[in-house]
Amino acid sequence: MSVVETINVEVAYAEPERQLIIPVNVDLGTTIGGAIVQSGMMMEFPELDIENSKVGIFGKASSMETPLKEGDRVEIYRALIADPKEVRRQRAAQGKVTKKGGSTSTI
Repeated sequence: MSVVETINVEVAYAEPERQLIIPVNVDLGTTIGGAIVQSGMMMEFPELDIENSKVGIFGKASSMETPLKEGDRVEIYRALIADPKEVRRQRAAQGKVTKKGGSTSTI
């Protein structure tokens, strides 16, 4: 009888109105994709298109085939609604102050 080593990871996904982190105990060698399936996240968010979603571990982009380590947090990223660079360009063109306190006006 062989013993399969397992590790504890988390799978996280957030929408503007709802966030969820699901702890999952998976076999050592499980990939990001495998942990997402085992977490049941797609049942919680049926509209989630996992095939076209970007994923990562603790904010670092990774592929679905990346093997996990003990304590990893798998993050499923949503598509951006607005391009941050374009939003900054539009603010600058309008002369608005940025959130960091910068300004396009001169003294």
